[in-house]
Amino acid sequence: MKFYTEEEILDKHIGKKGSPKRDQFEADLNSFLIGEAIKQARQDGQDMVIVDTAGRLAVDEEMMREIKAIKDAINPNEILFVVDSMTGQDAVNTAKEFNDRLDFTGVVLTKLDGDTRGGAALSIRTVVNKPIKFVGTGEKMDALDVFHPARMADRILGMGDIVSLVERAQEQYDEEEAKRLQKKIAKNQFDFNDFISQIQQIKKMGNLKDLASMIPGVGKAIKDIDIDDNAFKSVEAIIYSMTPKERSNPELLNGSRRQRIAKGSGTSIQEVNRLIKQFDQTRKMMKMVAGGKMGKMMPRMKR
Repeated sequence: MKFYTEEEILDKHIGKKGSPKRDQFEADLNSFLIGEAIKQARQDGQDMVIVDTAGRLAVDEEMMREIKAIKDAINPNEILFVVDSMTGQDAVNTAKEFNDRLDFTGVVLTKLDGDTRGGAALSIRTVVNKPIKFVGTGEKMDALDVFHPARMADRILGMGDIVSLVERAQEQYDEEEAKRLQKKIAKNQFDFNDFISQIQQIKKMGNLKDLASMIPGVGKAIKDIDIDDNAFKSVEAIIYSMTPKERSNPELLNGSRRQRIAKGSGTSIQEVNRLIKQFDQTRKMMKMVAGGKMGKMMPRMKR
């Protein structure tokens, strides 16, 4: 018995890959499958379906026929052209070709977390006369942001994007948690559970280098510096190697306990000591601010 691959069957009965007949068949098949997916989504009560077509590094006729067939079959409300901001002039040429064929409604500019600051955005907007609607600064959902022209201009000029930084912080802000934390700080009860909670909130805000580049003047300074997103891993490992009682009562962390934590976290005793010292300094500073001592110290310094 002879078994045939899908490719062999299509070659024999439809035509070789790249032939007009085969291209038309694949385009029709894709359109049919997408149409069925949209029907199912409507039956399930969904109000939005995103059709993500195959990406290409260069424009080719086969791809354009395929994507045009999909557009004609499903009649979408919105067509967004997704472009890599690091490709420069190539991105502009590709955008023009796609717009001529598809008349898309907007642009999504990706990889703004790379070395580029988004200069391609200006060129694409000018050439195709279509709005840039979203920008991507990473691979996760929270790295997709609404495009703000003024903020992009600041990035291109190296002036940072402090508004976006504040917005990201506000998204993670929990008023009840802040009140609870304020009471603990005032009583000098801030512990490693609170410390790890603050780290988790910072991580939710996004890529560390991207966050730092939003601070005016910092973007240029860190352009060639590699900031590892795993920078908190050793800190987390040390804290999670503590017992619940140790996390709630840092005063218990004597020499033998620190040795055990170092072994359990795969770090050195020096790293454990450094973290505990930084934690103690942070806790003292927080208590001074919460107790208003910083304000009382300032008049004395002026004398």
